[in-house]
Amino acid sequence: MNDSPDFPLISWTEAEENRSARWRSEAGNPPPKRVIVADDRIPADVAYKLVCEGTGLLWRGDFQNARQLLQALARRIDKQSERKSTRTADKKDKADKKEAGKKATPAPTITQTFHQHRQAQAQRARILGMLLVPLEADYAIPLRRAPDVSQACEEVYGAGKEASVATLREVLGLIGAHEWRKKGVPVPALDGSIHPYYGVFSPVRGEYIDLIGRANLPSVQLAFDIGTGTGVLAALLAKRGVKRIVATDQSTRALECAAENLQRLGVDKQVELVAADLFPPGQAPLIVCNPPWVPAKPSSPIEHAIYDPDSRMLRGFLDGLAAHLTPNGEGWLILSDFAEHLGLRSRAELQAMFDKAGLRVALKQDIKPRHPRSSDAEDPLHAARVKEVTSLWVLKTK
Repeated sequence: MNDSPDFPLISWTEAEENRSARWRSEAGNPPPKRVIVADDRIPADVAYKLVCEGTGLLWRGDFQNARQLLQALARRIDKQSERKSTRTADKKDKADKKEAGKKATPAPTITQTFHQHRQAQAQRARILGMLLVPLEADYAIPLRRAPDVSQACEEVYGAGKEASVATLREVLGLIGAHEWRKKGVPVPALDGSIHPYYGVFSPVRGEYIDLIGRANLPSVQLAFDIGTGTGVLAALLAKRGVKRIVATDQSTRALECAAENLQRLGVDKQVELVAADLFPPGQAPLIVCNPPWVPAKPSSPIEHAIYDPDSRMLRGFLDGLAAHLTPNGEGWLILSDFAEHLGLRSRAELQAMFDKAGLRVALKQDIKPRHPRSSDAEDPLHAARVKEVTSLWVLKTK
């Protein structure tokens, strides 16, 4: 077996024998340092204590019981989080009473709330990622009542070659992604559906598609789509009459996903797919980009479409845009202002990026998000989400 950093081994003792298998993690997480075998007999409270301590539980019982245990662990995490919040509130209340007459302790800012929320999400993922399932060389799960996940695994991992171990959470994610890939996401502007691959952002937030669909399209024969993902915007440009689109992405999986979607929609002859970090060679009169909108570190493959450390992709697009636009060409930047309401990037900083890149704003069109979180008052980031606006910035060189 390959025990390189890319394909590490996970080891455990079972039936008084030392065993090991390939460790699979699409997020690149390391395997647990300590692993024990567990089955249907383990109480949820005992399992919770072990996983919180960092012990991986390699499941040998009923698969559906493993799913129930995962749900039980999630409930315990949520209860612990609620208790922690209550204790924090009680301490603050006592402190405020003790310090009566003095300046009260300030409430956390939305930026602090965002970072605390991300930390809690990471901790939750770490704990739930300690429940493990075995996979045989053909991706069969050797557990009672286990579903057939071979196709879902092959779509992400490639052809099976050896036995391996993965988190139950990741396997369930593969199953969900496989169903989305089969069923597709309806996109009314395309009169069809987009079928996302695992780790490629699904166009479930349709407002940015609406912005492109209703924007005043200049009379152009060529356009670039930077960071095409599923290919949804390239397909929309083709449907709107652009004769040739060059769509780029640095992810092989995204390019494969886009190729299938473009063919399914009947526009693959109009779109050339290029593996590139940002721009393809040459210039175009229209260049479109929908970069990640939050300058923070992603923690899973799918989050790369949302989180962009230090706004790397945004800065790269803006800094290179002028050199790749033909005279009088337009750059279309689709960007949510969610980061501004989180205190992670100001409007002045965005304008400074435009200025540094030698760009001016010719037009700006806005749309309010429609996704469920935007109206969920229980969301810890609701104060920022309720103000969010997604904009199409039409940029030209100065």
